[in-house]
Order: sequence, then C-alpha cells, then structure tokens
Amino acid sequence: LFLPMTSTVEDKSSLRSKFQERRFWSAVKLLSNVVLWDGIVQEDKVRDLGLSKLLNRYLLLNILNTPLGPDNIEKCNKVVACLPERWFQDLKGGSTLPELLNFSQHLLQ
Repeated sequence: LFLPMTSTVEDKSSLRSKFQERRFWSAVKLLSNVVLWDGIVQEDKVRDLGLSKLLNRYLLLNILNTPLGPDNIEKCNKVVACLPERWFQDLKGGSTLPELLNFSQHLLQ
C-alpha cells in the first residue's frame, strides 16, 4: 500500500493530490475487505491488520492532514462505516478500542 503525502495547501486539482485521494479511497476499500474476514479469521488478527496496520499507519495520517471540513467528515464516516458493530458491544460508555484511540481523539476534535 502506498499513500503519498501532500501538503494541505496544495491545489486539490493537482495530479499529485488526485493520486493521493484515489490511493486513500483504495485503502478504505481494502480496510472494508479486511474487516469482512472478521468471524472467519481470529478477531485479533483482523483488528491488528485492519486497525493497527492499515488505519493507524496509512489512513489516519491522510485524515489528519486533510483540512477540517466536508472532505474530512466524509473520510471519517467511511472509515467508521467499515468497522463491525460487534467490536464495540462490550465496551463501556465513553471508551473505545485501544487501536482506535488516535482516531477517536480526532473525531472528538
């Protein structure tokens, strides 16, 4: 997986910015496909690959470098939509999965 980083001030119509956006959405699709293995493969393996490796290493970096606004909200919504609800069933109010701590902090901002 390759997600190039561009500056937040770069023109959204530039080729580099468009390439970065396509790579981001491909990575979101990969996350949704990885999460589909939940219940087939051990949950800790799916969470490690999907959350620790894919979300926290690649997707979150892109989200954090996207200016706050509609684009950022759309990206966060798509990531949240990928996550299985059953991962959150046993959590107490106000808590989250350890792998989602940084993402949760961004959402709270």
